[in-house]
Amino acid sequence: MKNNYSRLKWVALIIIAGMLLFLAQAAMAGNKPLVTNSFPQQEIIGKVTNMEGVPLIGVTVMVKGTNTGTITNLEGIFQLNVPQNNTLVFSFIGYKTLELPFNGEKEVNVSLAEDIATLGEVQINAGYYNTTRRESTGNISRITAEEIELQPVVSPLQALQGRMAGVEVSSGGVNPGGATTIRIRGINSLRSEGNYPLYIIDGVPINSTPIETNSIIGNTGLDPLNTLNVSNIESIEVLKDADATAIYGSRGANGVILITTKTGKQRETGLEARIYTGVSTMPNRLNLLNTEQYLEIRRTAFENDGVEPNEFNAYDLVLFDQNRYTDWQDFLFGGTAETTNANLAFSGGNENTSFRIGGSYFTQGTVYTGNYNYHKITGDISLNHRSKDNKFNINLSLNYGVDVNRLVGNVSLNSATFLLPPNAPSIFNNDGSLNWEDWGEANLDNPLKGYFNATNTESNNLISNVGLSYELFKGLKLKTTLGYSKYDSNELWKLPSRSYNPADASPNSSFHLSSNRNSWIVEPQLVYESQLMKLNVAALIGATLQENKQDQQNFQATGYASESLIGNIAAAEKIINATNTQTDYKYSALFSRLGINWDKKYYINLTGRRDGSSRFGPNNRFANFGAVGVAWIFSEEPWVKKSLPFLSFGKLRGSYGTTGNDQIGDYGYLDAYEATVGPGGLYPTALANPDYSWEVNKKLEAGIELGLLDDKIRLGLSRYRNRSSNQLVGYTLPSTTGFNSVQANLRATVQNSGWELEANSVNVETKNFRWQTALNISFPKNELLSYPNIEQSTYANTYRVGHPLNISLLYEYTGLDPETGLYTIRDVNEDGSFDFQDRIIIQDQSRKFYGGINNNLSYKGFTLQFLWEFVKQNGRLVLFDAGAPFNILDLDDSSLNGQNEYQTISQSFQANRAYSYVLETTFPNQDASFLRLKTLSLGYNLPKGFIQSVGLKQAKIFMQAQNLLTLTPFKGLDPEFPTSTIGFGNLRTISGGLQINL
Repeated sequence: MKNNYSRLKWVALIIIAGMLLFLAQAAMAGNKPLVTNSFPQQEIIGKVTNMEGVPLIGVTVMVKGTNTGTITNLEGIFQLNVPQNNTLVFSFIGYKTLELPFNGEKEVNVSLAEDIATLGEVQINAGYYNTTRRESTGNISRITAEEIELQPVVSPLQALQGRMAGVEVSSGGVNPGGATTIRIRGINSLRSEGNYPLYIIDGVPINSTPIETNSIIGNTGLDPLNTLNVSNIESIEVLKDADATAIYGSRGANGVILITTKTGKQRETGLEARIYTGVSTMPNRLNLLNTEQYLEIRRTAFENDGVEPNEFNAYDLVLFDQNRYTDWQDFLFGGTAETTNANLAFSGGNENTSFRIGGSYFTQGTVYTGNYNYHKITGDISLNHRSKDNKFNINLSLNYGVDVNRLVGNVSLNSATFLLPPNAPSIFNNDGSLNWEDWGEANLDNPLKGYFNATNTESNNLISNVGLSYELFKGLKLKTTLGYSKYDSNELWKLPSRSYNPADASPNSSFHLSSNRNSWIVEPQLVYESQLMKLNVAALIGATLQENKQDQQNFQATGYASESLIGNIAAAEKIINATNTQTDYKYSALFSRLGINWDKKYYINLTGRRDGSSRFGPNNRFANFGAVGVAWIFSEEPWVKKSLPFLSFGKLRGSYGTTGNDQIGDYGYLDAYEATVGPGGLYPTALANPDYSWEVNKKLEAGIELGLLDDKIRLGLSRYRNRSSNQLVGYTLPSTTGFNSVQANLRATVQNSGWELEANSVNVETKNFRWQTALNISFPKNELLSYPNIEQSTYANTYRVGHPLNISLLYEYTGLDPETGLYTIRDVNEDGSFDFQDRIIIQDQSRKFYGGINNNLSYKGFTLQFLWEFVKQNGRLVLFDAGAPFNILDLDDSSLNGQNEYQTISQSFQANRAYSYVLETTFPNQDASFLRLKTLSLGYNLPKGFIQSVGLKQAKIFMQAQNLLTLTPFKGLDPEFPTSTIGFGNLRTISGGLQINL
């Protein structure tokens, strides 16, 4: 399989490269004018740059008062036939429009000045329509290709960390392919599966639930966005408030993430190639004891207890080599993970048709001991065409990705394994086999039992979309989008007998897991736009028809005669534990929008949607959702302009509306049965409830946006409150019913509220130097407002009314026992035992605030960008080991003699129990706040004279670093996992590369 995949990889790369180079040679045609006329004309050639001399691509060059024009190519060069005695108009988003009289010159070179005020006119994808930052009534955050395309990440969601207010992103771990957790303005549902946002890629909704896997990333699952090419993403928009999300109805309850891929915008032939390579390492280590320190602590523990060490209670002191030392952190994850990414993209076209064809290859290793790796190959096609009369448009996008994830299964390389005694025996024998003999003498299993197990997970993902539109008459368009996606994942988990103790006589076996998802969607729409004097109206009405099908198969094969046959089902002795699950989800909706603005100052946006979901019974299958958003650009008022001349932009906005949530299992409203062990029988496993209905999320928001000093400073402040009610939970039933619970709606209400601040500034701007800063910070608050009779529910020991959902219920620590020197906790009800009745301390594990500050600097051909991510939070060092039977973490030397706050060193049962109890108190609490240099990138555009001499249009070299520095008082491995001492999810990565344009 490995050799076949390697050949496939290189064949695919050769085909992609050959195809793109062939197209590049075949289509080199220069720039053609968009429109010409029949008057006497002068052919001119020119170049457009910014004030630093960098060529501007896609600048529109028009003859004033006519429809004659063209756009600049990748070098900023244009050609145009211009009638005599006319004026040329140069326009480009983000730059001031320039008008230049034409007096018959054959060459015209111009430089455009940046216009910060016009940056607000950049088109923002709002889902079913486009808007601008200036005119938006909703809350939409956006990042562009420049911010994410060079980041060495597998999933594009990983690139969002620290870049958006109200968007909390947690890594899926250091294992490539692990699903990233993203929460938009907090947790809305009591059910973990009810909090996924909606993913939409080029108009096609994607199932955001992680893919199940048996590998070591099984805790998070596979990210369904892994097979996307990060370098092919044009922008990512996140819709947050009711005005932005209500048009998606039930699908937008937890926010919407819109991913737009790149298209062939320039209408001339161009080939872009980019490659980078880098290395990743663990950025942090725990301060562990060496062998001498460790053995001293162990001997002290026995001396304090008055117990003689022997081979049963102290194998590390009696059986293990007293002079041996192994740095288990270095052994397990001290390696270097190599990363390589190569991209090719070819684009071109003319005034009516443009296209883009691209391909990429990405590979990433791991820091673990062993040969584990991840590979990804992607291809993408984009085609855009419009008729000569501009009435008919067709847009096609197709993204296809194949990835292969080879990670070990059934062995925890990132767990407490590295907390082994430093004098423990070798893991391997000299011949590379697992060492069972030395560990067996201590009656222990080899810690890396299962080491030779291997998983091979191959995924194929197709996302395709066709958009059609036709202008029936001026202002009225008929649009239709057709989308289809298909995701297939097949995993083979091999478990050879040599991975296990020979004494156990484990047979060669394998686990097989396949997941198949496919969906289609059709969305016809009517769009109307009209302008009457100062009144502007934009309306749309549409419908959604969608179907998702899932099929999962799982079985185990065992009894292979040899390891080489593992995976060949025909060679297995028997097949056991076979399951096959199929689900069919159907969704339909009617939606509408009415946007009205008067004089570009007063805005109102009305959206509504009626949803129908097959996940509910016939009694409650349909529900209505809607929202209203308003905005007032008060800076356009004459009295404001007069009294506040420094205010270049000012807008007040607000929104209120409802969205639903149907993220529950399919067919839950029906009775469920399973076959009995004996033949011919069935027994019930779930009760029917045809009356449960949608969770409802009511969202309220107010915000203000300001621009100061010609928009050199832009500020945005938002206050939001979201209440999610009618919670879908497992309602507890009396035992006499024969069932533990039934799916039902409760009047439980979860509230998320908070403040969000965004600021952008141009700190310095000269002819050669520019420094821009962007800041975002969020202050979230989550609260369970109500839950009737929670004491009788299955959540009685999980949640508390009036507190956040993300809490820990802890014992009260009462200090050291003066007689024994051991930890003590309070027995609240004095019943002699410790249970949830004694857990009276409620600890909030949510982030107090989080955000990021990003700086962009440019000087001539140099660019520098760096992003600091910051988080304020509490954490718990749950393996601090002070006073534990096995003291390995060197946190405080005073623990050796039981001084200060730590209990006496002991290996007794009483000490062990006291230690286990204190872990469930506030005693191990720590400040887990951190400031992290998330990204640092440096680029240099090679001099124009040099690149032209070698036949290039543009060339750039760059370096990129991630997680370069983390400042934190937290003593665990990674403060991003504040309730785990040994959890980690971020590697330090340094990469460098080259980009060229032909």
